[in-house]
Amino acid sequence: MAIGNHLQELHGLPTFDFPAADAEQAAALPAADAVAWRISVESYDSEESWPEAFARFAKAVDLGGVKAIVVGSWSDPYEEGSGPVIGALLEARDRLTALRALFLGDMVFEECEISWITQSDVTPLLNGFPELTEFAVRGGTSLAFPAVRHDRLRSLTVETGGLPAEVVRGIAASELPALTRLTLWLGTSDYGGDSAVADVEPLLTGGRLPALKHLALCNSEIQDDITAAVAAAPVVARLDTLDLSMGVLTDDGATALLAGQPLTHLSKLDLRHNYLSDGLRQRILDSLVPAGVEVDLDADGAEEDQDGDTVWRYVSVGE
Repeated sequence: MAIGNHLQELHGLPTFDFPAADAEQAAALPAADAVAWRISVESYDSEESWPEAFARFAKAVDLGGVKAIVVGSWSDPYEEGSGPVIGALLEARDRLTALRALFLGDMVFEECEISWITQSDVTPLLNGFPELTEFAVRGGTSLAFPAVRHDRLRSLTVETGGLPAEVVRGIAASELPALTRLTLWLGTSDYGGDSAVADVEPLLTGGRLPALKHLALCNSEIQDDITAAVAAAPVVARLDTLDLSMGVLTDDGATALLAGQPLTHLSKLDLRHNYLSDGLRQRILDSLVPAGVEVDLDADGAEEDQDGDTVWRYVSVGE
């Protein structure tokens, strides 16, 4: 699956594309606090850098009222990392006093495939914006996330086709006492996703995430191992929703999940994009739906390829 649509909403606000430098502005801009502002430039051959576009934005919009920013493409995201973007935002942090939500790297496949988006160390944004409540980043190349403490962050999302183990370990070692939602797209080794179950296990104890209610460990080629670890994880008992979708989940992982701790306290279990047999799908439904759990299961599962005796299975989002 390729990402074909830009983010439509952030922080409960509809996204609005700040006009390009050469665009005719037919109407007045919305109020600063009425939308999530998407700021981007052409991915390649742009005559304007992202920091230059942001400088225009800062002159046109009252930064003190801006609640949410969606960073779209910067010029040549395949070759250049997000460092200059982060620098521009940090330079304006004293004026962005109302900023509560930030999405870094909202690019569709036509702009840059997810696994070719070059990122950088994104934690300066968390350190620079202590009032931030929502943070999301897309792209795993050169992504860094050393352990941090942030007392206000409630939602953290990292979308990749391959999430480096060092990043997983940094997130797992972070102190995020207010975090209620954590979403990690772990990806595949083909695109840098080299994490193992041991890297996510500190997240599964829940010790550093006392407020967590939604856990998503998705899009993994080791989804069976992740699911088996989740089946016995202490954090699950206090979750409201659990997402193990988008990966290579087979009957082995699903059997371990059913044999583990009760899941009937969940309001939702997301297992979309799976490689389960019809029998296992039905067992899951029979075990959880009567208890009031919403179970999201593909009717037919994901498609696998076979070459002789070799069966190929894929995560939902890779390249």
